[in-house]
Amino acid sequence: MGLTKQYLRYVASAVFGVIGSQKSNIAFVTLRGGEKGRYVAVGACEHVFIWDVRKAEKVLILEGKKHEVTYLCPSPDGVHIAVGYEDGGVRIFSLQNGESNISFSGHKSAVSAMRYDALGARLVTGSRDTDVIVWDIINECGLYRLKGHKDAITQVLFLENKNLLITSSKDSFVKWWDLDTQHCFKTMVGHRSEVWGMVLLNQENRLLTGSADSELRAWDIQYMEKGKEVGEPQEKKVKTLLDDVEDDEGLDEEPEERILSCKKAGSVLREARDRVVSLITDAKAKVLACHGLDATLEIFTVLSEEEIQKKMDKKLKRAKKKARSQEGGEETPEPVVERKLSDEIQKLANVKASSKIRSMDCLRAPNGEMKVALLLQNNTVETYTIKTTEKNPTGTKTFWLTLSGHRTDVRTLAFSSDNIAILSASGETVKVWNRSTLQVIRTMGCEYALCSLFVPGDRQIILGTKSGKIQIFDLASGSLLETADAHDGALWSMCLSPDQRGIVTGGADKTVKFWDFELIKDEDSGKNKRLTVKHTRTLQLDEDVLCVRYSPDQRLLAVSLLDCTVKIFYTDTLKFFLSLYGHKLPVLCLDISHDSALIATGSADRNVKIWGLDFGDCHRSMFAHDDSVMFLQFVPKTHLFFTAGKDRKIKQWDADKFEHIQTLEGHHREVWCLAISPSGDHIVSSSHDKSLRLWERTREPIILEEEKEMEREAEFEESLAKGDDPVVPGETKGEAEPAGKKTIETVKAAERIMEALELYREESKKLEEHRAACEAAGKELPPLKMNPILMAYGNISPSRYVLEVMKKVRSSELEVSLLVLPFPYVPDLLRLFNSYVQQGLEVELVCRCLFFLLRIHFGQITSNQMLLSVIDELRTNTISKVREIRDVLGFNSVGLQFLQREIESKEDVMFFADATDHFEEKKRKRRKRERAILTIA
Repeated sequence: MGLTKQYLRYVASAVFGVIGSQKSNIAFVTLRGGEKGRYVAVGACEHVFIWDVRKAEKVLILEGKKHEVTYLCPSPDGVHIAVGYEDGGVRIFSLQNGESNISFSGHKSAVSAMRYDALGARLVTGSRDTDVIVWDIINECGLYRLKGHKDAITQVLFLENKNLLITSSKDSFVKWWDLDTQHCFKTMVGHRSEVWGMVLLNQENRLLTGSADSELRAWDIQYMEKGKEVGEPQEKKVKTLLDDVEDDEGLDEEPEERILSCKKAGSVLREARDRVVSLITDAKAKVLACHGLDATLEIFTVLSEEEIQKKMDKKLKRAKKKARSQEGGEETPEPVVERKLSDEIQKLANVKASSKIRSMDCLRAPNGEMKVALLLQNNTVETYTIKTTEKNPTGTKTFWLTLSGHRTDVRTLAFSSDNIAILSASGETVKVWNRSTLQVIRTMGCEYALCSLFVPGDRQIILGTKSGKIQIFDLASGSLLETADAHDGALWSMCLSPDQRGIVTGGADKTVKFWDFELIKDEDSGKNKRLTVKHTRTLQLDEDVLCVRYSPDQRLLAVSLLDCTVKIFYTDTLKFFLSLYGHKLPVLCLDISHDSALIATGSADRNVKIWGLDFGDCHRSMFAHDDSVMFLQFVPKTHLFFTAGKDRKIKQWDADKFEHIQTLEGHHREVWCLAISPSGDHIVSSSHDKSLRLWERTREPIILEEEKEMEREAEFEESLAKGDDPVVPGETKGEAEPAGKKTIETVKAAERIMEALELYREESKKLEEHRAACEAAGKELPPLKMNPILMAYGNISPSRYVLEVMKKVRSSELEVSLLVLPFPYVPDLLRLFNSYVQQGLEVELVCRCLFFLLRIHFGQITSNQMLLSVIDELRTNTISKVREIRDVLGFNSVGLQFLQREIESKEDVMFFADATDHFEEKKRKRRKRERAILTIA
């Protein structure tokens, strides 16, 4: 059947206007060959933007999929960055090329904290789902999930020396985990409210925590000696364990003191009274920075032991002097000076940002200069420099990123007549963007803008403001030409007349006003003329005007009122023509088709109605969005129109067939407005997430039946992935659990493995039948026809095909995929594993799968007599093969170490040779200079 009507697909083209999203943090990164402190990474909706703060340019975009970025964590070597998302996923990007090859899925909600270990081999993530997961970066899989907190995780820290982990949460607890045994051995309960941040100081011997008050609490960490632990008598151990069982709380008993003890050492007072939002230190923990919900950043310095000793000596000297002066000549006891926390952690400086701080990161240079990057809540990034070596340092603002975005939400958009320029206006500025480069052409200060348009000729723009004024700007000079008082209340809507000679405005003062364009002599220059608007007519109404639109033939004027109706008047006489009743809430947007035949209205009641303009009859009412319909516009020269809603979606509709064509998803907050280019090839939309999005029309046709089928499949897959996670046989619900999570990818991977095993069974059966037939006939029969799937893989054997399928399963999803696999497929897999190990094929992968299957199906495998011989062969073969691989790795490791020593020794020799040559050259030059001086003398 041929296509009766063809629609063309719109796709996302670009995201701009957002400098940094509020849900994510900011982090310093180092690009290839770049200097430290020059580049910062920020989350921008679902992407990560890398900004060069010196040039105020976007140098790299790490593209996400559809979920918002919630946390960033650069790796210790600076080559990679881990990105956590709203859905709980984690992806690791390379900062060299911006590609992502590693992704993890284990959390059920947004990632709220992340930290690498010192080597960058492990990554720990905390989430709002209260779980903490430790991931193996090298093997690209999850190690284990730690459960115990009752609220969202706020911070995670590694104690590298002891292989311990510290986690803090909004449940007011700080938990200490032993990663060797994967259990919580200590819970700190010294906080009365949520713990929002933690840092380690004094070479991991002090912990500083920030809570919902003005105190930064300090805790001294003392590691227990192993000798004491081993030397305990057996009776004491038994008594301690019994006491631990009898005690309900079990928080401060002897078993916890076996690894370390953590006691409160005092507190540091902040100036701010609200909660801590961020608490961080530089790499060497010499400088501490924290901030709350306001615009002030507080910086403290952590003194070294030598500096503290000097300070205490000075205090003791002053105390002795004071004692001698008070007592006269009498002998007095030696004064004692108590060491306080304020002597170790001192206030350094306060930095006042231009707006409230959302997140921060700091970097300390070897010369003592500290760089601080701040992500502010008004879509701005600022960097400051503080010289920590000075006595009273002050923060100096060095760079700031403001031009590439608005401070407040964009409430109005417009396209120029040549489809090249885009106008966006917010509460404080109006910007004009180049559509192809997405660069800002002009930025001009304005009042709170609600509606806008380009004047014919695209040399001026007109804004309607919340205070009821009309503002006219000249684009060439970027100056405000005129501000005219138009309405007594907010100017909600503005429309250009079809003859392009004037505009019509509607406001909250219950009037519709008509204006004509005029050129008047500019008083400043005296010779040139400038544009102005002249008020010609006023239409008085009974309710506030929300939206006005001309019909393209300029015969009618449609006015949306606060009483939920749309009234239509004749343009020439302003006589009443029609009233459109039907919406239950006010009509927020409307538009008229190019042939003046249809009018579409969108309302706060979430419905869109299509009316005929000849009799005012309602052709169809459609439930359009899950929240208020904020904007509606027809595609030029068609009966297709787009709607934007507070439900974060943009939808395309057919006004003739009353069908929903396409949904454009991408915004993460309410969509306020959109604009369609005069050619219809581009759409730009703005949202409460501070982003502007560009959508582009492609040549790809949309077939509605296929779209509906794809939507149903997506819903089914989503429901499948949301099902209960499979239960691991023999596993009890405790503190440590497997890290994986059931997703649609793991289900599909298990299905692919099952299909490969089914193909292996069929091909094996065919081969056996063929051999039997050959034996019965006593001669060679023609070879079997190769399976097309195996031919596509290069005529490989069925057993190798199963291995290829398993190799293509992502490492992080392998365990969960095998967990979903039914047991009847496991015996075949075990036999295949035996053959793989004997041939030396992918021994590491095979051993990983083998050990996992043995652990989860232990009871059924051991009770199956047929598998005894297979298991016995696997035991001998795997041990020998693993030993071989270990020997090879050991030999290679020793060889590489030998080569490293050889290279280092050669470099040292070269270094000394260069230094000797340089010294000889200097001596020769000195002798030559001395001879020249003697000759002159």
